Amino acid sequence: MRSLLITVGLIVFSLNAYAQVKTDSLLNDAELTLEDAIQVAVANNPEVNQAILSVKDADELVDIAYSEVYPNISSSLNYTRNIEIPVSYLPAQIFDPNAPEGQLIGVPFGTDNNWQGGFTVQQNIFRGEVFVGLSTSEIYKAVQQENLRAVTQQIITRTRVAYYQVLIAKEQLRLQQTQIKRLEQNLNDNQARERAGLVDEYAVLQLEVQLSNQRPQLIEARYAVDEAYRNLKVALGIPLEIDFEIKGNLNSFDIIATDVVSDENAGIKRIDQMNPFTFEKKNDEWSSLIEDRGDVRVLDARLSLNEKEIQAVKSRFLPTITASYNLQWSAAQSGSPKFFQNPEPNTAPNRIQSLAINVSLPLFEGFKRKSDVQRAQIARKDIEVQQRAAKLAAENEIASSAEQLNKSYETATARKQALSQAEEGYQRALKRLENGIGSQMEVTDAELQVRHAEVDYALMVFQYLSAKAQYDLATGQVPFVDTIEMDIE
Repeated sequence: MRSLLITVGLIVFSLNAYAQVKTDSLLNDAELTLEDAIQVAVANNPEVNQAILSVKDADELVDIAYSEVYPNISSSLNYTRNIEIPVSYLPAQIFDPNAPEGQLIGVPFGTDNNWQGGFTVQQNIFRGEVFVGLSTSEIYKAVQQENLRAVTQQIITRTRVAYYQVLIAKEQLRLQQTQIKRLEQNLNDNQARERAGLVDEYAVLQLEVQLSNQRPQLIEARYAVDEAYRNLKVALGIPLEIDFEIKGNLNSFDIIATDVVSDENAGIKRIDQMNPFTFEKKNDEWSSLIEDRGDVRVLDARLSLNEKEIQAVKSRFLPTITASYNLQWSAAQSGSPKFFQNPEPNTAPNRIQSLAINVSLPLFEGFKRKSDVQRAQIARKDIEVQQRAAKLAAENEIASSAEQLNKSYETATARKQALSQAEEGYQRALKRLENGIGSQMEVTDAELQVRHAEVDYALMVFQYLSAKAQYDLATGQVPFVDTIEMDIE
């Protein structure tokens, strides 16, 4: 086993093999922890994969940008066979002084076979857009990397919430099953008491009505669990036909305690504590917590990219200087072509070399360049507006999630105490009924109090965990995004 520290860019690539192994294990009805779910989601989710492709594409654009500063070398080879040699007409007196005035004579110019070949080298000496483009391509790559980080933050948060939704759905199903089990037990007990003459038939009928009303809710709870699992599979990016169970129990999760009460909640508690939240009733320093947010960092990178774009557009007003070197050979031969043989003495190859420096200065192209600069500056102002809006939204999201966390902390003790008291009250109601000093109504009321207390506590834990996931996203401190320590075989 090797312990690796993986940054966000390496997480996605390194986890592909791990995710495949984990996905294969799911086919065998594996038990999935929250950390497993996050790793599989990061490696398999289509949105993350699309962001990875954008980073790869940015790498290629960097190479393209650097190709502009390298020399451009090209070669050419041409062979021409003159089926009929071109003829030009010249005055006949050139060849015969006695020829009549104005008489023309056709003279063939050229040879049957002509070869030409050579090399051309072109090099940019100065071109403003090229040199600005080098740094621009690097910034563009940084934008895509920040986008990958932001997408990964969102996918991990979505996976956490989907995971918690499965837990609350399972808890509600369990509570419905417990409720029906209690009603069935009470019904059996009352039927026995009816036969003994201790209660009348109406008491039994009341329980039968309650049981009939409760069973449809059990069916709905089962469908809710199936739906929650489907949503989690979508977040994980795995086929819906894969079946697995997740690990965790909301009713035994203590949001205040730092230690884990049960092993099944160890993974949830560990991830919950990766970005600790300090209980405070009020905090006015939210602006200092948004620097690591994915969307804010993407906008910062986009602003840097826009500044380079403005420089690139302004560089179009500068001259362009290029150099070119040309080396060419040419040869001619009459008669049948003799390839790869020494040419005739009078048709030896002719070599030509040339070196040129070209300076181009655009003087006037209408108002296009000026408008391009203004558009780029308008785009920068638009990004600055988006930055301000994103920071305001971020502060509001942090405040909202923090308030929900504070509320959960403040109500946790009361919820836990209410659950304990409700369970004790239910046990006392049963004993009173058994001793003949209580009534079935008391037992039913006590049972309802237990159910409400259990539901309220589980919902409180679910709201806390969901709010904590949103708080981590709002502050840009999502677990496993920047660093992750894992064992790879």
